[in-house]
Amino acid sequence: MSRKFRLTAGLMMGVAAASLMAGMAQAQSNQSQSNQTQGQAAAEPQPEVDVIIVRGSFRESLRSAIATKRAEIDIVDSIKAEDIGKFPDNNLAESLQRIPGVAIDREGGEGKTITVRGLGPDFTRVRLNGLEAISTTGGKDKDGGANRGRGFDFNVFASELFNSLTVRKSTSAETEEGSLGATVDLRTARPFDYKGFTMAGSLQAGYNDLSEDVGKRGTFMVSNRWADGKLGALFSIAYSTKQNFEEGPNSGRWQNAYSAGNAGRLQSYSTDGGRTFIQITPCTTATTRVCSTTEVSATNPTLTGEALAVTQAIYPRFLRTSQFITDAERLGITGSLQYRPTENTTFTLDVLHSEFSADRIEYNLEPISFSRNTAGVPQSDIYDYTIDSRKVITKASFNDVDIRSEMRFDALKTTFNQVNFTLDQQFNDKFSGRLLIGSSRSYLDNPEQTTFTFESYNVQGYKYDLTDMTKPIIDFGRSATGCNISQGCYWQYAAASSTTAATNANGDASLIRLRPQTVENTYNTGAMDFKYEWNDSVKFKFGGSFKVFSFETQEWRRYTTSDQTSNEAATPGSGIVAELNGNLINYARAVTVAGLTYLVPDLDKIRAKFDYNCNCTNQWGQFTVNKINNNARANNRSAQEEDTALYVQSDFQTELGSMPVRGNIGVRYVGTSQTVDGFFSRGAVLEKITLKRSYEDYLPAFNLTIEPMENVLVRFAAAKAMSRPTLASLSPAGSINTTSNTLSIGNPNLDPIRANTYDMSIEWYPSKDTLFTVSLFKKDLESWIQSLVRTIPFGETGYDVSLLDGTGQSLATAYTVTQPVNTRGGELKGYEISVNQPFSFLPSFLSDTGVILNYTQVESTINYVISSTATATTYAAYNLIGMSPNSYNATLYYEGKKLSGRVSYSYRDGYISVLLPGSSADLWGKEGVSSLDMQISYKLNDRITFVLEGTNLTDEAQDSRITYNTAQGNVANDLLFDVSNSGRQFYFGARMKF
Repeated sequence: MSRKFRLTAGLMMGVAAASLMAGMAQAQSNQSQSNQTQGQAAAEPQPEVDVIIVRGSFRESLRSAIATKRAEIDIVDSIKAEDIGKFPDNNLAESLQRIPGVAIDREGGEGKTITVRGLGPDFTRVRLNGLEAISTTGGKDKDGGANRGRGFDFNVFASELFNSLTVRKSTSAETEEGSLGATVDLRTARPFDYKGFTMAGSLQAGYNDLSEDVGKRGTFMVSNRWADGKLGALFSIAYSTKQNFEEGPNSGRWQNAYSAGNAGRLQSYSTDGGRTFIQITPCTTATTRVCSTTEVSATNPTLTGEALAVTQAIYPRFLRTSQFITDAERLGITGSLQYRPTENTTFTLDVLHSEFSADRIEYNLEPISFSRNTAGVPQSDIYDYTIDSRKVITKASFNDVDIRSEMRFDALKTTFNQVNFTLDQQFNDKFSGRLLIGSSRSYLDNPEQTTFTFESYNVQGYKYDLTDMTKPIIDFGRSATGCNISQGCYWQYAAASSTTAATNANGDASLIRLRPQTVENTYNTGAMDFKYEWNDSVKFKFGGSFKVFSFETQEWRRYTTSDQTSNEAATPGSGIVAELNGNLINYARAVTVAGLTYLVPDLDKIRAKFDYNCNCTNQWGQFTVNKINNNARANNRSAQEEDTALYVQSDFQTELGSMPVRGNIGVRYVGTSQTVDGFFSRGAVLEKITLKRSYEDYLPAFNLTIEPMENVLVRFAAAKAMSRPTLASLSPAGSINTTSNTLSIGNPNLDPIRANTYDMSIEWYPSKDTLFTVSLFKKDLESWIQSLVRTIPFGETGYDVSLLDGTGQSLATAYTVTQPVNTRGGELKGYEISVNQPFSFLPSFLSDTGVILNYTQVESTINYVISSTATATTYAAYNLIGMSPNSYNATLYYEGKKLSGRVSYSYRDGYISVLLPGSSADLWGKEGVSSLDMQISYKLNDRITFVLEGTNLTDEAQDSRITYNTAQGNVANDLLFDVSNSGRQFYFGARMKF
């Protein structure tokens, strides 16, 4: 235990003891009064256990949220359930985007993650019933694959399970650390939320106009209280099925036909429509790829004229049509028991279980030869091409192109379980406390992730037209046998050759890619919080918590036993190759994507025939997988984090002249201890490295609310905040070369991203239904995290000197190290404007209408590393990754006695998703996106309400673009990366309550 920890603990315990002694003295001096009130005083409700009065009204839910915001000292926004088991939106993430400063990312047409004031999912902490938790799901490769970070995937949970959510934008000492964006509190229903017996349910059918699938959704909740209201129990369940379609083009990034480090991808060009071709001299040196002075230079081409124009222009690496079909099933169950034996004591037990299963099929039709850079690979011929002023080949035809048909199947299931116990105790009229103990576990199981491909080599007449980047026109030409993509004679299943030369001559081998994987996150938490009311104006709060966060990710890949290398290509001479080529049409199915009908591998038939999931070598081939082959190691790692926190805080209220003033001031101490491990290779030696690290943070926080005039609140907040690094960047996995003195590793010694945060808001409450708010915020980020190349003594790497055994080297030996490090930070600032206005002053039915508006503007400048060597580092200023400069939401609602409805529109600007994504690109990001949703309900009677809901009514696509500013003069900033359309979603059904 460090000296700082002991000093801080002593200080906090001293404050606690003094407060307790003062409370005891006060209690003794007022013993008679205390005796009279002891049985009547109840523990002051905490924000997360406020009673929720459900009246079946959207306007009532807004009124409750406004009241919660006004009563808080911190800067918060809330959304409350408008009826029993009915949240305002189909998805929690989509409800959150109605809050100023919150924007969402969708997958499969459904909200998945959130960004708060420009800070992405890894910078936002989520608490379920008071306990920090993480839920993780699988994702498409272009979106980063399975979630292995600290972000929360909201699509795991049915929104009907929750009664309220709160976004805490400012922080106080009593609020858990770890967030730079916000702390989001999700709360499920409890029996003491209702007066007595309550039962409700709903049944709905869903329809998606792209998949043309009919799904279903149902909910049920029952709650009751007994023993004069002292004992209560609640049970709820939500179940839904849905088939999502996502389809559109994808470029696989863009690249030059002839750039540094490759042998050239185009062997000739034609200026007469493909009648004659002119050879382009390639760089043929096999090892270094550096040309002699008489040949073209890879870094400074000596080509001239049209040959130079063609080779310096960029074109898509593998322009493909993609389709994702996801059959999703979601089950959620909550249970709650509450017992209040006296007015001073409340016991609460909450249980939450959720399952989110998704079988996802992915189809891709793509040219793969354009992405190669290996010497000797057959190269393509280009003709009928158009090169624009940005040096972009927007339209072209090609001969000798290799085409691939790819099918991937993922079986995905996320299981989330949480149980927590809470004891609220009022010791006397001044002193109260709370005990919270709980555990949560999120387990993502991806037992099958399999990819099969068919190939067609040296296709003639492949062409594309990208005049409209969102709707490319693609023709996949004719195979060498004269067949088209819908015919079996176009395709083959090709084995990898035993010699490199033969493999290069034949093109890429077909794939049999096996990648089962899991991701597990667990949180075990214990916390104690105390409050002492010194007098009517001052309250002291103090307490602490201890959390153990465990993370483990595993991945298996197909491999070659002899050298533990990845073996995803079809093995030479295997039975599966002969069987598939002899009967390919029997193992294929026809699909139609973007108007193109073509054959894909039929994995159901292939799985049934060849049993490729056996983890064995059978008569058909080698299907063994393990976790230590060269491509699987990076995703086999674990981490454990122990967080110890202590805080002391004073809440106060007074008057400044005639102005009411309230606020809080405090400090939070946090000690973080991390243990991380991962595979580390030293030549032929592979071992698992485990490293430990500890650090401490002191986080002061201050919140102040002034009421300068009636119903106007002015809030100020300042705090020091921190967000811990992602577990991927902390992994010690990597490799060392003691001959070249190079080390490529993660960084277990990363510091958190720390920031000084400042907030101010002005809130006007003209009535209990109306709110106008203007908020300003600023965050000074002290650092960022990026990969750098540095030359440092080995002793500064944090790795054990035993790695140098037998080399004669020491801790002082200089090594060139590539790893993530804390780099320069930057500033983030912005403002929010929100309006909640019912039009009750209007005549007739218009008095039942109202509007909810919010707008957020954010600016940021982060000094990113764009290149790094052992001797020099180059920075460039860009917006914060994931930050939309502008976002807004608007909801117009009507609520009559029978008929009600609302229309909601949301928009967020485009934003950077990935910096330096590869292929010499500067960045890729998403374009601005909007969504129009609606809901109409008809109240048949007090028990039955019919509901019609629709989302994404404008059929908005998710459009991602890529930006280039390379040395060869490619300056395009709006090139196609990915366009994904998921269609419109509708639900119709009825809600019942008793």
